[in-house]
Amino acid sequence: MLAVLTLLWPALSPAQSGPQKLPATTLTAGMHLIHAEVARTELQREIGLMHRPSMAAGDGMIFVFEEPGVQCFWMRNTLIPLSAAFIDDDGRIVNIEDMKPQTDDPHCSKKPVRFVLEMNQGWFAKKGLGPGSRLGGEPFAKKP
Repeated sequence: MLAVLTLLWPALSPAQSGPQKLPATTLTAGMHLIHAEVARTELQREIGLMHRPSMAAGDGMIFVFEEPGVQCFWMRNTLIPLSAAFIDDDGRIVNIEDMKPQTDDPHCSKKPVRFVLEMNQGWFAKKGLGPGSRLGGEPFAKKP
C-alpha cells in the first residue's frame, strides 16, 4: 500500500499540471445562481482553481474549512483574476478581495470564517454584492 501511495503522490500533490474538477453545489446570491465546486479537503483547498485557463461567468469554487479562522489565499499557479468573498457561518460576506493571477500576495479574511467563495474578478461588484450580503445554499444550512 505504501508503495502505491508513493507512486501516486506526485499526481496528488498541489504541483499538479492541470486543473482539478470537484463535485459542485448550487449557491444563491439574491436572484443569482452560482455553480460552485466544493473544496473540502486540505489538498483540494491547496490546489483550488490553479491551472484553469478560464471559468464560466456563473461558476466558482467554495472552500469549506472545519473551523472558523482567519483564512488567507494567494494566486500561485492561478491563471485567471479572481475575487474572493470571505463568508461567515450564516452565509454573510465579511469582505471581498480582488486577486491578481500568478502572485503570492496574501488576501485574508477580516475576521474568522469557515467559507471562501472564489469567482471571476468583479463578479460580486457586478451583481451588487458586498460585505453584509447573504448567500444561501447547502454549506450555510444550519445543522441540528
